Amino acid sequence: MAGMTVEGPSIDSTRPSIARVYDYLLGGKDNYAVDREVGDVFFRDLPGSVAIAFANRAALTRAITQIVTTTDVRQFIDLGSGLPTADNVHQVAQRHAPESRIVYVDNDPQVLVHGCALLEQNDRTRVVRADVRDPDGVRAHPDTLELIDFDRPVAVVLSAVLHHVNDEEDPAGIVRHWRDHVPSGSHFFVSHFRSGDNPETVEAERVLQQTFGRGRWRTDEEIGSLLDGLEILDPGIVPAPLWRPDPVGSNPWSADGAQRELSVWQHLIVAGLARKA
Repeated sequence: MAGMTVEGPSIDSTRPSIARVYDYLLGGKDNYAVDREVGDVFFRDLPGSVAIAFANRAALTRAITQIVTTTDVRQFIDLGSGLPTADNVHQVAQRHAPESRIVYVDNDPQVLVHGCALLEQNDRTRVVRADVRDPDGVRAHPDTLELIDFDRPVAVVLSAVLHHVNDEEDPAGIVRHWRDHVPSGSHFFVSHFRSGDNPETVEAERVLQQTFGRGRWRTDEEIGSLLDGLEILDPGIVPAPLWRPDPVGSNPWSADGAQRELSVWQHLIVAGLARKA
């Protein structure tokens, strides 16, 4: 998980980072040979698996757009944000509502380096060095409190992060903490690796566990339970490409509006948006 790979402040180019591997899979350049070695396992041995990263990123972009264009939420906390790519949360939100404020939370030193550059360009954005497994520390951080008014609705973004939190680390407790500390009208976006009960799932999970020592693919029921106490909005928790897809003509819809068959990989990342009543 971005936010849990490196403990110290310096960048360790000898150990793979989840943030940098993800960057490599998306075609970024902020990675090292050790990260590319891991990424190449997916490219070489699990062809098609990179669709997971792109499907997840596209669903995140659509979710932020939905929140900022259909609600009055203008505050976002992106937990385990990872390295910058195209259409980051602040770019999407501020495109529609320039007054939007965004706090990115990560513990990967390279993410923080990019965050310093970001702060020079955008005074409504902060990057907080913290661990998503420490929600109290995130919420009480001075940079968080400088930008986020917890008396007003907040969008909590948990994009492709909870599947890197092991069961004994209580991922549901992380969501519950934020649920209990944000007001009514707050929204929660979650995307998560989904158990597919097939060889592809088993092998991809093995690669994550072997490389990072963590990673837990969960069933639909387990993912849904992470959002207990929240109202899960339509269309529910579904494969990411099917979560409020873009208009006719773009994936996963064909030109005549018929749904295209998703690949096995596109079924293995789900997305959902929930609201605190």
